[in-house]
Amino acid sequence: MDLGQEELEQLAARLGEALVRRGWMLASAESCTGGWAAQAITAVAGSSAWFDRGFVTYSNAAKQDMLGVRAETLARHGAVSEATVREMAAGGLARGQARAVFAISGIAGPAGGSPETPVGTVCFAWALAGRPLESEVRHFDGDRRAIRAQSVKAALQGLLDRLQ
Repeated sequence: MDLGQEELEQLAARLGEALVRRGWMLASAESCTGGWAAQAITAVAGSSAWFDRGFVTYSNAAKQDMLGVRAETLARHGAVSEATVREMAAGGLARGQARAVFAISGIAGPAGGSPETPVGTVCFAWALAGRPLESEVRHFDGDRRAIRAQSVKAALQGLLDRLQ
């Protein structure tokens, strides 16, 4: 699946409109996408009205330092797990002005997968102020770029769906 940057930016713009209607700010907590979601968001003119900050936490140490992910969570479940992205999203909500946060952690490949967690496995979490945190695991096909692009789209669309 080839997702263009323009499609991601259009999705980000729709997300921004939903956030503006609520008067909410957004934060992103990204691992395997390396800030790509934040880039799509900030490509939208006026996004400073609704985007507070982006956390790029590629290493486990960064997840702990910047988002408060517990060492025991990483040791027990690994970086690519619902437990970890849930803590990433909660940490993003607790830091800054955001009332909505999405978190992404996955294995984009081409290496790094295992039989239990193959390449293309991506975990997502969405935290919205006053609502229960939600998470899910998805599996994407394609090369590294395709997996990362699909991950950005799923994170943005997942939050938009939860706001509507």
